[in-house]
Amino acid sequence: MPFEIHVGPNIRKSPYFDATVADGVRSFSVYNHMYIPGNFGDPEAEYRRLLHAVAMWDVGAQRQVEVTGPDAERLVRYLTTRGLSGTRAGQGRYVPLCNHDGVLVNDPVLLKFSETRYWLSIADSDIALWADAIARERGLDVRVFESDASPMAIQGPKARDLARDLFGDWALELKYFWFRETALDGIPLVLARSGWSKQGGFELYLLDATRGTELWEAVKRAGRPYDIGPGAPNDQERLESGLISYGAEARYQNFPANPFELGLGSMVHLDRADDFVGRSALRRIRDEGIRRRRVGLFIDGDPVAPNGHPLDLTLAGEVVGVVCEVAHSPRLARSIGIALLGNQVADDETELSIRLAPTDERRVTITSLPFI
Repeated sequence: MPFEIHVGPNIRKSPYFDATVADGVRSFSVYNHMYIPGNFGDPEAEYRRLLHAVAMWDVGAQRQVEVTGPDAERLVRYLTTRGLSGTRAGQGRYVPLCNHDGVLVNDPVLLKFSETRYWLSIADSDIALWADAIARERGLDVRVFESDASPMAIQGPKARDLARDLFGDWALELKYFWFRETALDGIPLVLARSGWSKQGGFELYLLDATRGTELWEAVKRAGRPYDIGPGAPNDQERLESGLISYGAEARYQNFPANPFELGLGSMVHLDRADDFVGRSALRRIRDEGIRRRRVGLFIDGDPVAPNGHPLDLTLAGEVVGVVCEVAHSPRLARSIGIALLGNQVADDETELSIRLAPTDERRVTITSLPFI
């Protein structure tokens, strides 16, 4: 039975909301207390466009937690497990954030504007509240707030051509995760070489929320020669590419995980000179060894419908892991999933299964990540 999502004042709209409605959005999810498009009515076309042309996504719900002030660098260093020495202005870093128990609470991209100004481009959680509380408890001279910055993503192999047409050749010289403040037809923004896909692309951080529709239409016009079209962050492609999705594979509220379990151990710098949140817990976890690991799964049988709800992974009736998300992969012509699996289970185990529905139990086999 069809149902509706209520558009109320407790959930915010992005600056691109009206433009996505005009372009035929068919579903929304809620992310960082904001509506984010789910699909535009043809998921297969959106997937093909991402792989072969260019897709434009309203990811305004990917909020920017701004940290400014004399102690800004001290705070961001303390928040993340990753050492930041050598990070330059205009450079971004993928930075795991953990609580004092070593549990991942977000995995943002940190954008450094200067020693006194940073953004944390966050996944779905209330990091601004957490970071502000830590700053105040430590007596740091900083201001922590949500900036008026709303990203739009252009992703796919032709995103480079589109970025060149919009901004000039200098856009192609940006290294991955680097960014630059600029403008498009007088619209102030930050252009970053980044995005939540392995197909390559850019994010345009709009700095004036009143001009969202204007920016959306300008990008759409410029992208017509490249078969541009609207879409949403694509779960099929992200599973194929093995990208981590905070909230799907780790969320503090339902099945917490630490960076070592998620394969992020190289970004836990326990030997750095400065302290950070969760350091002692993460040292203990490293020394004791993790009890589960992140793996890929091949799922037998007919193509599965996309499912982002946790599923038990069982062996001989015993739960041995959690399947975080499943989908059908057109490129592999197989159904796939990502799981956190107990280390007592060998990689060549052949008797694992998941139950997709009361009468739909499937055999699964373990594989390495990424799938592609």
